Amino acid sequence: MWQPPAKTAADRNLGGPISAEPRINDRIRVPEVRLVGPNGEQVGIVSIGDALKLAQESDLDLVEVAATARPPVCKLMDYGKFKYESAMKAREARRNQAYTIIKEIKLRPKIDPHDYETKKGHVVRFLKAGDKVKVTIMFRGREQSRPELGFRLLQRLAEDVTDLGFVESQPKQDGRNMIMVIGPHKKKAEAKAEKAAAKARRDEDPVEEQAPVGDEVAAPQE
Repeated sequence: MWQPPAKTAADRNLGGPISAEPRINDRIRVPEVRLVGPNGEQVGIVSIGDALKLAQESDLDLVEVAATARPPVCKLMDYGKFKYESAMKAREARRNQAYTIIKEIKLRPKIDPHDYETKKGHVVRFLKAGDKVKVTIMFRGREQSRPELGFRLLQRLAEDVTDLGFVESQPKQDGRNMIMVIGPHKKKAEAKAEKAAAKARRDEDPVEEQAPVGDEVAAPQE
């Protein structure tokens, strides 16, 4: 009768959950550690017993911060406070993370000058905000036989906004449309920071005080 092969030690160790948490206090099972104080000062290599005793006397935790070092590096800290502050920092970083958004502008090959300036203004605004712009030329009827009109219009637009952006995707035909993507020179996070700084400067500018009515000098009468 066939029987499955016996499990080796390696097989028995597989499949268990791998914890991302560092070892702390009595879970650190090594004879000695390189100890770092709560303020970052180097204590040196001490026995695990002495390290745990120092942690207990300081009302702190002994946390393994470099498990692969020889001996492992451990630090005295308030681990609960450290975890809370780390979680808050990660949450703040996610909230402040800026994502690049792709805006879209649609043009006709024979667009009139006023409409072109309006559309270009939108592109300028999007690029200043750090967003990409997908520019679509829509061909209709006989216009489809004149793709060079759309190509020249896209080239003109790219040249008009060259100070703010660059052609990330060259013009290409897509069915009845021609598409080009313009990317901003300025990253989204930079644009967001500049906008916040400008708002802060406006808020800090003092409001001009008007002179009291009583201090006004009357004009001489003739």
